This record gives sequence, C-alpha cells and structure tokens, in this order.
Amino acid sequence: TTEMANQEEAEIQISELDLLSSMFPYEEEFAVTDQVALAELKHYVENESAEVPSSKVQFILNVKTEVPKASMAEFSMACALPFKYPTVLPEITVSRSQQILLNTDLKTYLMQNFSGEPCMLSAREWVKDHAAAYIDKDLSSSSVTASEATQSEATTFTRLWIYSHHIYNKQKRKNIIDWAKELSLSGFCMPGKPGVICVEGLQSSCEEFWSRIRRLTWKRILIRHREDVSLEGGGHAEIQKQRKFPTLEEKCFDAHGARGSHMDLGQLYHFLEEKGCADIFQMYFGVEGH
Repeated sequence: TTEMANQEEAEIQISELDLLSSMFPYEEEFAVTDQVALAELKHYVENESAEVPSSKVQFILNVKTEVPKASMAEFSMACALPFKYPTVLPEITVSRSQQILLNTDLKTYLMQNFSGEPCMLSAREWVKDHAAAYIDKDLSSSSVTASEATQSEATTFTRLWIYSHHIYNKQKRKNIIDWAKELSLSGFCMPGKPGVICVEGLQSSCEEFWSRIRRLTWKRILIRHREDVSLEGGGHAEIQKQRKFPTLEEKCFDAHGARGSHMDLGQLYHFLEEKGCADIFQMYFGVEGH
C-alpha cells in the first residue's frame, strides 16, 4: 500500500540523514535548515497514525574541492528531500557563480544513475569531483555571458515564517527591524511569548536575514514555514506585487499578563486573515483559527 511505501521512504530518509550527520559532524559541512520538517518526519515514522509531514526536510551540504590554479573552492549544496524520496530525486541547488550549467549536469547524472535509491552521498561526491571544472569555464567565459545567464535566471521571492519561544529583548527587536530595512524585507514581528517574525522579499535577502537572526542567542527559534515563488524576469515591480506587507513593523496584539507578554492570538489570527495568510496560524499553533 502507499501508506507502507511512505513509511519506508520516510525511514530511508531518516537513516540517510543520520548517516550524513555522522560522516559530517560539523555544522559547516552539513546542517539541517528545517528542524520542524525533520521532527515531523521522525514523528511520522514512530507513530503509525501520524499524518504525512507537511514540508520537506531541507539541509545544506558544503563541499570543498581542489581547483587548478587556486587552492580550494567551496560549493554549497542546498538540498530538499521530497516526501517520496528516494523514489523521486532530491532537489539540489549547488551555488557558485557558474551554477546553471553545474546544476543541470548534476540533475542529469542523478537521473541516469539513481532511480529509487538514496543518492545524497553520490551527489556530494559528484559535486566534489566535477565542480572545479565549472569554475574554470567560468573564468574563461566572457563576463557578458555570465551576466546574461544571471539575467535569464528566474528570481525567487521568499516569505519566511519564523517562530521563537519568546521575543522580549529590546536589542533583538531593534535588530529585526533594522536588518529587515537594510535587506529590503517587509513583514512583521510580534514580540512577546511566543514570538513570531515574518519576512518577505528576495530569497537571498531572506536567507541573509535568517542567518543573522539565528546567530543571536535564543531559547528556541526555527523556521516554521517557508514560501518560495519563482518570478520570471524578477524585476522590482514583480517583487512588489508578491508582497503581503508594505514594510516590516512590530505588531503588539496586547492581551494581558505581567509584562503584556502573552499576545492575544485571536487578534493575530484576524491580522493574518486580513493579509490573506490565515492558514499560517494553524502551522504555528496547531489549532484552527476562529
């Protein structure tokens, strides 16, 4: 039955992730970027009755490789495992300047060699062995083609929904607003307990924001949900059209509590509903809004 197949695929994913983390114990080599998805997947495997996870496990594999004429180059593989992996191929994007060609060739290699088997290590090996060749091509190709390639590549608009155990600290609240402004991100931040941060804008800006935020000290902080929209052309107007929030501002839905700490979640729900994001409420709090 599909149910059994799903369980089996989920188990294979977990054992492959365990293998990766034992082979690459340092975060600079291997890091799971979506802990919620991993926790959901484990829960699904351990509980027959659990529902199918809502998001893919996402992680980063960094590969260093030797390059002629230069000592070392580092490639970063952003990976996501679709729920049916390894029956279907993983989603991998290798980032480096000459990435379009590299990614296409990696995909071809995986399609030809791995249908239905775990292949993260093979993908990593392939990048390690072949990536250097793409740097050379990059150096010799004229700068015109490089910029044309960037032009034709679709821009990605991202919206991150970040959950924190609490946000009280004034400096952190200031950072959130200042960094969003600096990175041209809009959204909102709800301080208190729990803390909610939503940022939207260019994918690279959202990722930069997240990497800064997570370096601060938190009791618990994670990306609860992520939305990515590919924009053809990806000009400024296209990006503005995708935004649900005009700027990033702090939203206090003050309820009660010693230091106004517990926010009125009903007010938050109505605010999200106005913005066309009501379904997010359930992802955060696991209950239907009302």
